[in-house]
Amino acid sequence: MKELPSSIGQLNALRKLSLNGCSILEELPSSIGKLNALRKFCLNGCSILKALPSSIGQLNAFQDLDLHWCSNLEKLPLSIGQLNALQKLDLHDCSKLKELPSSIGQLNALQKLDLHNCSKLKELPSSIGQLNALQDHDLHGCSNLEELPSSIGQLNALQKLDLNSCSNLEELPSSIGQLNALQKLDLNSCFNLEELPSSIGQLNALQKLDLNSCSKLKELASSIGQLNALQKLNLNGCSKLKELHSSIGQLNALQDLDLYWCSNLEELPSSIGQWNALQKLSLWKCSNLEKLPSSIGQLNAL
Repeated sequence: MKELPSSIGQLNALRKLSLNGCSILEELPSSIGKLNALRKFCLNGCSILKALPSSIGQLNAFQDLDLHWCSNLEKLPLSIGQLNALQKLDLHDCSKLKELPSSIGQLNALQKLDLHNCSKLKELPSSIGQLNALQDHDLHGCSNLEELPSSIGQLNALQKLDLNSCSNLEELPSSIGQLNALQKLDLNSCFNLEELPSSIGQLNALQKLDLNSCSKLKELASSIGQLNALQKLNLNGCSKLKELHSSIGQLNALQDLDLYWCSNLEELPSSIGQWNALQKLSLWKCSNLEKLPSSIGQLNAL
């Protein structure tokens, strides 16, 4: 199917429209904006669709827009910001999407924004910080993303931030410490990340921090010890990391520490004996580690 009839706009009671796998669909009629009852619109796999009509902003009841694998989609219309009821926007594998419109910050009900594998996306608009309801922000595989806007610290409801394989990302803004609800921060395979901001210690709700394969990371900020809720810390493959700051011993909730392949790690601080909750410690292939501190015998839960 290459096109929809304009008469589709007359379906006043339509709540869900699925066009999944319509791989030769070239465009949508502007009458799509007349579907006042539409709540979910699935366009997964519409791989030659290049744009959405501006009339899509008229869908006042709209809650879920699935554009997964719309691999030729180059941009979103400014009118997208008018979707006041939108809770989920899935742009997974929209590999030609280069930017988001500034109007995206007007999506007051948006809870999940999936930009997984949007590999041409270089930046996010500063208006992203206005998404007060956003809980889950997936940027996994945005390999051209060079930085995050400082406004990201305004996302008070954000619980999960996935930056896995954002291989051009060199640093995090200090404002990241303002994410009071953040529970999971995934920085796996951020190969160019050299350091974490000291404000990372302000993430009071953080339970999981994944730094797997951050091969340029030379040290952890001393403020890491302030992460009172942290249960899992993954430093697997942080091959330039030579030592851990003594403040790491203050991580009272830590259950799992992965130091696999930290090949330059020379010693562990004696403060690790304070980890009363630690259940798993991986030191495999830490080839420069010559001895363990005697305080390791105090790890009663290990």
